[in-house]
Amino acid sequence: MTLKTCFLSLIAAASLIGSQASAAPLVLATKSFTEQHILSAMTVQYLQKKGFQVQPKTNIATVISRNAMINKQVDMTWEYTGTSLIIFNHINQRMTPQESYETVKKLDAKHGLVWLKPADMNNTYAFAMQRKRADAEHITTMSQMVAKIEDIRRNDPDNNWLLGLDLEFSGRSDGMKPLQQAYQMELDRPQIRQMDPGLVYNAIRDGFVDAGLVYTTDGRVKGFDLKVLEDDKGFFPSYAVTPVVRKDTLDANPGLEEALNTLSSQLNNDAITDMNAKVDIDHQSPQQVARDFLQSKGLL
Repeated sequence: MTLKTCFLSLIAAASLIGSQASAAPLVLATKSFTEQHILSAMTVQYLQKKGFQVQPKTNIATVISRNAMINKQVDMTWEYTGTSLIIFNHINQRMTPQESYETVKKLDAKHGLVWLKPADMNNTYAFAMQRKRADAEHITTMSQMVAKIEDIRRNDPDNNWLLGLDLEFSGRSDGMKPLQQAYQMELDRPQIRQMDPGLVYNAIRDGFVDAGLVYTTDGRVKGFDLKVLEDDKGFFPSYAVTPVVRKDTLDANPGLEEALNTLSSQLNNDAITDMNAKVDIDHQSPQQVARDFLQSKGLL
């Protein structure tokens, strides 16, 4: 190698190092609940292990995160197919999980957003009861719960069946009213108890309400030994969590898509429910729970 060639090689290497050092970190936005805090910690730790710089932005509201992605202020997030379908694209048509994914993927491509591999998990709405009570009354489905409510309405009107709901679901256009239509569920106003979403789990556990609206992967479902009732009419949409990344970010960061798909492929309902429980019930930090999970999968 000549002196001139060696000199040019050194200049090229220095330029590459300088470029990498000055590259802005990838901005990751996540929402304000336990599951998203775990996903944030997991993503930061794994991507840093793979050589990426990541700047986490936690507790970001759904719509704000969405606008920030489109306006190129955020590079990536973990989004739910049902949220994109209903909140962002205003589609209330019933779809299979695969149809939901393909639909939002196609629609978001127009905004320069890429939906990667969806996780094998579904953090959707569901109704739940105390397990011991549901088993004793042979209630395993929503239809059986509705039949029980109607039986009490007709034969024991002084003994109201109480449902715990969060305030948002009670008023949503795709919430309580269409649910009642789908299941032919008649309710009197005193039968509905509106409360903070986090309090619904305690209310079911403590018998303050007979059944309540929960998220299927919430750690308190397992921690409080609640029984999730089958949505036998398929009312609730699929909410498969998926890494969503700006296309220009993927183009500028080789290996990022593969890394995020690797993370997504490790997630399922059992795994995320266990991790949520460790944070919400056992009071471990999301960072520690994420680290333990990644190490158990040989990813750290």
